Amino acid sequence: MQATRSTAPASGAARWTGRLLRGLVVLFLLFDGAIKVVEMEVVKQSLAELGYPVQIAFGLGVLTLAIGVLYAIPSTSVLGAILLTGLLGGAMATHLRVGSPVFSHLLFGLYIGLMAWGGLLLRDARLRALLPLRR
Repeated sequence: MQATRSTAPASGAARWTGRLLRGLVVLFLLFDGAIKVVEMEVVKQSLAELGYPVQIAFGLGVLTLAIGVLYAIPSTSVLGAILLTGLLGGAMATHLRVGSPVFSHLLFGLYIGLMAWGGLLLRDARLRALLPLRR
């Protein structure tokens, strides 16, 4: 089979599904970043349990908020998704290191990453054209 590259515009349903996925990811990032910036007690406890100093909460929150903003803006959404992938990879490595439950903690980063990239793929024909999908 030959690789095909789709540059056709996404259907209305695909675009709306992509927007919904983007919205969910952005809401998660804004919430996650905000609770770190205000340094809620649950964040301090979680960081301590994961073996990180609680002093990194503010910086990590600002980073998360910045990535969320980059992902939310259409012209910088791919950069935001790339940075988000790195952030989520670090979170997954941390949960693997401490032996967190697999499906609820370790793979949560994978779920968010799939939603983020899936949302982009459903909305952006140029991004779909980069992937060698087969029919």
